[in-house]
Amino acid sequence: MRNIRWHAGWPLCVFVFWMYSIDPVVGQVRYSIPEEMSVGSFVGNLAKDLGLDTQRLVSGRARVFTAGDSEYVLLDREKGQLLVKERIDREVLCGDISACSFGFNVILENPMELFRITVEIQDINDNSPVFSKKEIEMEIRESVAPGARFSVESAVDKDVGKNTLQKYILNPTDHFIIKSEGRLDDSDHIELILQQPLDREKKTRHLLTLTAVDGGDPQRTGSVRINVIVLDANDNAPIFSQPAYKASVSENSAKGTLVTTVIATDADEGSGAVVEYVFEHSTSSIRDIFAIDSISGEIRVTGDIDYEKNKQFRIKVTAKDQGGLTDSCGIVIDVIDLNDNVPKITVMSFSSALPEDSVMGTVVAMINVQDLDQGDNAKVTCSINRSLPFKLESTIANYYNLVTESALDREQIAEYNITVSAVDGGKPALSSEQTLTLKISDVNDHAPQFELESYDAHITENNPLSLSFFSLRATDDDEGQNARVSYFIQDGSLNGAPLTSYVSINADSGALYARKHFDYEQIKSFSVLVKAQDGGSPPLSSNATIHISIRDQNDNAPQVLYPVQSGGSVVAEMVPRSADVGYLVTKVVAVDLDSGQNAWLSYKLQKAADRALFEVGLQNGEIRTVRQVTDKDVVKQKLTVIVEDNGQPSRSAAVVVNVVVADNFPEVLSEFTDFTHDKTFNDNLTFYLILALAVVSILFIFSVISIISVKIYRWRQSRLFYKSAANLPVIPYYPPVFPEGTLQRVYNYEMCGTTDSRMSDVKFARPYSQGTLVDVSHMGTMQREHAEQDHGDFTGEQKPPNDWRITQNQRPGPSGAGARPEEGGAVAGTGPWPNPPTEAEQLQALMAAANEVSEATATLGPRYNAQFPMQHVPDYRQNVYIPGSTATLTANPQQAPQQAPQQALQQALPPAQAMPQVDAPKAAQTPGTKKKSSKKEKK
Repeated sequence: MRNIRWHAGWPLCVFVFWMYSIDPVVGQVRYSIPEEMSVGSFVGNLAKDLGLDTQRLVSGRARVFTAGDSEYVLLDREKGQLLVKERIDREVLCGDISACSFGFNVILENPMELFRITVEIQDINDNSPVFSKKEIEMEIRESVAPGARFSVESAVDKDVGKNTLQKYILNPTDHFIIKSEGRLDDSDHIELILQQPLDREKKTRHLLTLTAVDGGDPQRTGSVRINVIVLDANDNAPIFSQPAYKASVSENSAKGTLVTTVIATDADEGSGAVVEYVFEHSTSSIRDIFAIDSISGEIRVTGDIDYEKNKQFRIKVTAKDQGGLTDSCGIVIDVIDLNDNVPKITVMSFSSALPEDSVMGTVVAMINVQDLDQGDNAKVTCSINRSLPFKLESTIANYYNLVTESALDREQIAEYNITVSAVDGGKPALSSEQTLTLKISDVNDHAPQFELESYDAHITENNPLSLSFFSLRATDDDEGQNARVSYFIQDGSLNGAPLTSYVSINADSGALYARKHFDYEQIKSFSVLVKAQDGGSPPLSSNATIHISIRDQNDNAPQVLYPVQSGGSVVAEMVPRSADVGYLVTKVVAVDLDSGQNAWLSYKLQKAADRALFEVGLQNGEIRTVRQVTDKDVVKQKLTVIVEDNGQPSRSAAVVVNVVVADNFPEVLSEFTDFTHDKTFNDNLTFYLILALAVVSILFIFSVISIISVKIYRWRQSRLFYKSAANLPVIPYYPPVFPEGTLQRVYNYEMCGTTDSRMSDVKFARPYSQGTLVDVSHMGTMQREHAEQDHGDFTGEQKPPNDWRITQNQRPGPSGAGARPEEGGAVAGTGPWPNPPTEAEQLQALMAAANEVSEATATLGPRYNAQFPMQHVPDYRQNVYIPGSTATLTANPQQAPQQAPQQALQQALPPAQAMPQVDAPKAAQTPGTKKKSSKKEKK
């Protein structure tokens, strides 16, 4: 713990310097750190020292690459710092070599960059001097004179520099002192020097403590006890022939190989001259590799020598005689390198997949090649197969970039096995290989391709919906999503409907499906344009045309065109009795809407008699006689011809041919009516026709009766009017059911009706008065009313006259009294007027009624006069009788209608009683008159 605290206080010294390289991309940085730093300790700010941004380290995926198996540092890319990854022991890393360092590389990608980093390990005083033994026994004869030297095994301190062993301290020093000096093997040579003679009789054993002290701060020490046994005198110590030996041995030397021989001589005789050789202060690694013969001094190989592990060995050999006198020497054994290491290929960075559109010079991999041998054995040449579209470019020593040399095409070669060969310069040369598997990633540079530009597909009519009837496929040389082909139907129409309403296509499989039931008789063929499109970005596509033909199915039965079969008439073919064999009676003509063999028709007779008179042609349908006609043959013959197509299954139709065997037409006609027919359909039709005829007849009879009744009624009304005019004087009559001063108004309606309510029509004629008299002075008012009614005023409301009013005492009644107010209307009785009118008043009333009828037709306008001429309108003025006069009012066609009444008045009335001339009101046309005129017009 004390040593760790001392290390934690050690100041960190970092030395950074740049070294200019041939390649400007590569740089070198050197750091210096003490050993035994804790994990995670700061080594250096790599980003700052390299002049890089931390974002560059992150984006370039900077990492540490070491050629060896151990990684002592790690890179914090976020902060750009180098940190200690594992504790570094300088003594394990470098051994007794004072200058200790290790190197590694920092690699960045996109673009690739390489930086060489060297870290120097500074020694700290973490090892105390250690003796190989805790106690040393030494035998010294008492005869040894002062100044004699006795070799003592030195302490070992693994530290270097000032932290290594600096001095020895011996205690006590009454007989011996310690002295150390450097030797050839760079190790301390420690000797005990006798200061005073020994006296075995006084003291047979001397106990000494030897302490080794290093130069660290704080200092570390190690001690060993030296037990000096005093022997009897032995005057001469062994002496080596030379103070140091040098030897060399090849690595991988076989066991037992002699390395060198050391020789020490002793001037004594007898047992004092016998010298024994031993390794002094030998490590376990030396004892495992070498051994010394204690008698002969031969040093031989006993283990495996590897130049890459140990390039040199330093061994100390001690020669000891029987008297305890010793001498020591150092041996330096150099290991000779052999070409026993094959070059080591290390792939530092490799892109296992490369797009096929990569430009030339794209870096595929960064490769490091190392050979642990030395000299020419470590000179490595790296190469690849020249037939590949790649090459190796050397950046710095033992580093190569694998780059593309030509264009790549995945569709030709999708994968490359690149073998990198490394050959060293040894004799014989050693080589190694490493294969890199590079896959070429796809780029969407190929459009889908159909096998053909056009295809022919067939589908049978009456197909079920969603039937898959054809499949096509397009191939794409690309892969993955770029080779995923989707199928679409291009826009188009057939018979005004889009093609997609007829067929559809599976976007993944390319299968065509029917979306409707096809009918060969409607559509025989059509074409569809299919587009195949891949899933690349942007997508590529190609087109193919599919010609779809509808195959016929036997779904139509034959149709007989001749003879025509009708349910109401019978057509017969006449065959004369003198007809020869093969006489053509008739020909059955039939067609089939199908095609191919489904439309091949064959004809045959059904129910042929034993002695058949006729036969039908199998293919042409001609009915011919097969023998002469005899008297035994039936005159009336009914032939049933079956027309059958050639479909599977076949369909057929039957036609009946009536044949009469006769020589003349009357005979045919007499026999023709006796043919029997199929009355199933005729009976039903006859029933419905008779029923309809009966209904129509009944309706017609009722209509005729109604019209006759109306005509009779109107005729009787007109006769009553004539009788009233002939039996003047006329007494006006007012029905009791109307208000005062009003006349009963009757409307004539003319209606035309149909089963469709929208076509019905209703016409309203002008109102007319039945047997009423009007005042001549009010004809103008009545004309205005007629004019209003002609313009569509059919309110049914009668306005009373303004001028001619019957006073309360003049209103007719049973006793001449007026109506009571509570009775609400005219008096119910019809008695004589209280004050009878004068002859002039009666004449004026008659003239007004006659002129009203005559002028009513004149005011109807040209349209009415065209439909109903004046000669069809009776002139009621011919039947007017003027009391007290022999004149009768007649209509003069050469005079105006207003002049005849005026002349009659002048003849019948005295001058004093003449009344002023007034316009006569127009009379309304009666329905009966209009009906008669319209019928005559139509006739």
